[in-house]
Amino acid sequence: MNMKKVIKLNPSQLLVLVFIVSIMVGTILLKLPFSTHQSIKWVDALFIATSAMTVTGLATVDPSSTFTTLGQFIIALLIQIGGLGIMSFAVLIFIMLGKKIGIKERLLMQHALNQTSVGGVIKLVKYLFIFSFTIEMIAMVFLAFRWIPQFGFSKGLFYSFFHSISAFNNAGLALWPDNLSQFVGDPLINIVISTLFIIGGIGFTVLVDIWHKRSFRKFSLHTKLMVVGTLVINVIAMLFIFCVEYSNPNTLGELSIGKKLWASYFQAVSPRTAGFNTIDIGSLDETTIFIMIILMFIGAGSGSTGGGIKLTTALVIGLATISFLRGKSEIVISRRTINSGYILKALAITMVSIVFVIIATVMMNLTEKAPFIDLMFEVVSAFGTVGLSTGITAELTTIGKQIIIFIMFVGKLGPLTLMFSLAKPSKEKIRYPQEDILTG
Repeated sequence: MNMKKVIKLNPSQLLVLVFIVSIMVGTILLKLPFSTHQSIKWVDALFIATSAMTVTGLATVDPSSTFTTLGQFIIALLIQIGGLGIMSFAVLIFIMLGKKIGIKERLLMQHALNQTSVGGVIKLVKYLFIFSFTIEMIAMVFLAFRWIPQFGFSKGLFYSFFHSISAFNNAGLALWPDNLSQFVGDPLINIVISTLFIIGGIGFTVLVDIWHKRSFRKFSLHTKLMVVGTLVINVIAMLFIFCVEYSNPNTLGELSIGKKLWASYFQAVSPRTAGFNTIDIGSLDETTIFIMIILMFIGAGSGSTGGGIKLTTALVIGLATISFLRGKSEIVISRRTINSGYILKALAITMVSIVFVIIATVMMNLTEKAPFIDLMFEVVSAFGTVGLSTGITAELTTIGKQIIIFIMFVGKLGPLTLMFSLAKPSKEKIRYPQEDILTG
């Protein structure tokens, strides 16, 4: 019997399988004695490995004190592989070895990078690596100017290396117990780190489009929506946080006006899957926490290092609603009509995501002793691969950790990818007559 015929996986199934294997390898490496200063539980090693591979940033143990430099390097490596994609690295190796990349590999890359067609995916992978490594190296140099004088050459350089990777890939893991709170008013750290995760979260297709066309009028509709949508949502979030938290003594209240602005800006753009924080998330007003939940659920851009349902998905649903209220049967924006198939896909992604979040939140509420809003925040942070937490991650039960691990996994791969990997494809050969139903 031919083994290839027995094991025949579609792109979704293969992507899930490779991701699981990679997480398992990462778990074993982080559990070995050379990776930690003291022994950690298997569930914690699995949690950190999953968090790194899914570029989430949640942690049940403190990465700065628990892991050795080698262990932290392994975490950074997992973040880099998870952020840019396992399949992207596989294609890079094929290119370096001079191997021919067939249609199956291209279909897999199309699926992994969430592209609409096979054409140009290999070129996109090349741009992805060149651009990513270049940006990370430039950022590392800037961070080194700040951290080498403070921590010494070797530690300062490694910290610059680690945080440039963590930021660009939207992981949000930092090597301080309070994340980046000590740099709340530091312009260099705020600008470099936020620039990295904004660039990483806007999507590689957008970056390539901007690089080649360099004119807003010539940009694709997707690029226009991402650029304008990102700018608008970040400005609104910043103003909201600044106003609501202005007098909160545990967040912005005790800071100078300059630091208030820096903190408001940083915490407004961070929930878009970055996961870094310069103020105590657990001390935020519940209204701010709820707004952050919405931002985390929306997430970053398609084909980016970030998670969530994606900004364009939310925009398509919003535009479809506006079009319906105006009595229009199609979404027309910038003289372009959006295919109805994308509207259905956006609705499917959103509904399946909501179902996963609701089920996980209910399960967490049954197993954990924490306020409901904190549990929902934790679940959505995991699903959006954000990494922000109100401070309950380390206190989770073993079952709670396993739930969050699964949700991080789902959030990174995408709920539809997981559903497609489990479902058996079927083609309808019969078309049935239409009939109206009452809605609303």
